[in-house]
Amino acid sequence: MRRSAPLVLLGILLLALNLRPAAVSVGPVLSEVRDALSMSAASAGLLTSLPVLAFACFGALAPLLARAVGVHRVTLAAVVAVAVGLAGRAAVSQELPFLLLSLVALAGMAVANVLLPSLVKLHFPDRIGRVTALYTTVLAIGLTCALVLTVPVADAVGSWRAGLGVWAGLAVIAAVPWLGLVAHDRNLDRTGTRIRFTAVARTPVGRAMAVFFGLQSLQAYVVFGWFATLWRDHGYSAGTAGLLVGLVAATSIPFSLWLPALLARTPHQRRIMWAVMLCYPLGYAFLLLAPHGLAVPAALLVGVGSTAFPIVLTLIGLRSRTPEGTAALSGFTQATGYLIAGVGPFGIGLLHDVTHGWTAPLVVLIVLIVPQLLLGDYLSRPAYVEDQLPTDSVPS
Repeated sequence: MRRSAPLVLLGILLLALNLRPAAVSVGPVLSEVRDALSMSAASAGLLTSLPVLAFACFGALAPLLARAVGVHRVTLAAVVAVAVGLAGRAAVSQELPFLLLSLVALAGMAVANVLLPSLVKLHFPDRIGRVTALYTTVLAIGLTCALVLTVPVADAVGSWRAGLGVWAGLAVIAAVPWLGLVAHDRNLDRTGTRIRFTAVARTPVGRAMAVFFGLQSLQAYVVFGWFATLWRDHGYSAGTAGLLVGLVAATSIPFSLWLPALLARTPHQRRIMWAVMLCYPLGYAFLLLAPHGLAVPAALLVGVGSTAFPIVLTLIGLRSRTPEGTAALSGFTQATGYLIAGVGPFGIGLLHDVTHGWTAPLVVLIVLIVPQLLLGDYLSRPAYVEDQLPTDSVPS
């Protein structure tokens, strides 16, 4: 498979480019979508929570599907689901089909999201930090483009449907490398080793990773799901609010390229993790003080904080010894973590509606940084999920 490494890397990078548009492109045009589809407030809250719920439900299936069908075949199917869901939801005119097709696209994203760390471990075991840095950087670029370009595309064509539908074409392009990889697929279970979901749940590393992932995802999905609305509520236009959220994503791009490789080789992982995560409460404090006047520095700080995501993806590879262990840890971490994160967008939206403002939601987000810091401190210490598995849980 070494001769196919360039094709695998291209496939990974194009896949990463498509892992966020379906989730975040709706935010900048949410008001227009709600008006066009007569969407209720409850449905809008569900829509903003669908990404994390889909990741929780479908992400858990990814390791099982990879063992049964083959990791490359499942990845191709995931990309096709993204393309179909994105194209379909841009064409429908009713609330329920829009939600269901969004779920199709997000299910594909969820499966691919879980498989990426194991693909890196499988094909680039000696370059986990560097390859993770590359694909998380491309992921951040895709995220930024979806946030920044959705409104201009919609305005240029005169319809929010074009702003959402354009991302389906990108998913079609991403499927091309995987067409060339399915013919010589590799089954993650050929070693005869199977690490069960429940076994990972019984390890300290697995539990800590899941909650850490859940808390950082909660922060990120609240930011990308609601902060455009926050800035619109404080006087910014839809386009400018989208640009501010895009600035959050763009800020993470250089850090995503640098931090995973640094984290993989440094003995001072705790310092890096704390420095990144403390940017979140600083940014939120700026928004409490002056959400309009301090919008730009707040966006920059929150953007740095959001690079906790590539950090935790790097840790999944560093806290496991084998591709099987990485797949199992990734599946448990993301499925369980996204269940935790799913409370965030819905809960913060509900709190905003109840309090008629953004002070209480921002205070809650600041408080939630505390357990995230403590878990990051624990995960900065070297440990491997395979070493903590119960002896009766890994049959061969």
